[in-house]
Amino acid sequence: HPRRHTQETQLREFNLTEIEAMLGSYTKVLFVRDPFQRLIFTFMQAMGSSSSFSSFVQDVLDSGQHNSSVAWKPLVSLCQPCLVQYDYVVMFGFLSQELGHLLRRVGLPVDSLLPEFTDTQVRWTYSWLSEQLFSELSLQQKQKLSHFYRWDLAAFPFSSSFLSG
Repeated sequence: HPRRHTQETQLREFNLTEIEAMLGSYTKVLFVRDPFQRLIFTFMQAMGSSSSFSSFVQDVLDSGQHNSSVAWKPLVSLCQPCLVQYDYVVMFGFLSQELGHLLRRVGLPVDSLLPEFTDTQVRWTYSWLSEQLFSELSLQQKQKLSHFYRWDLAAFPFSSSFLSG
């Protein structure tokens, strides 16, 4: 798009005409990850700040939707999938299949750009870890998390999420 902007420029900083022109000229790709897995990843990154996963989740719930960190904020509020028509939605855990397809569709060489993925191992590890950490949560925390991420769970096919239930 002709208007110069930096990597930090937010879409909301442009007027509607500029936004429509930009979105129409780009291939829009959205990478999504199960919200519960995003919580686990964030918790693992900041292991020292919370004594347990349960207390970390309580901090997330207490922060509310509007004050939440980008690391665990619901994707629907960050990416606006109802307003932006994404050309591709790539699910974490299926990167090796989906990225190859995406690169071919946009005319890029697949073999030279794709790193080695260990999706099967990653899915198994997150499944095991999710089960362990989910069992630490109270029923009330589980219900509140499901409510906190209700729009993500409705918008994306996270059928195996611990929060979809």
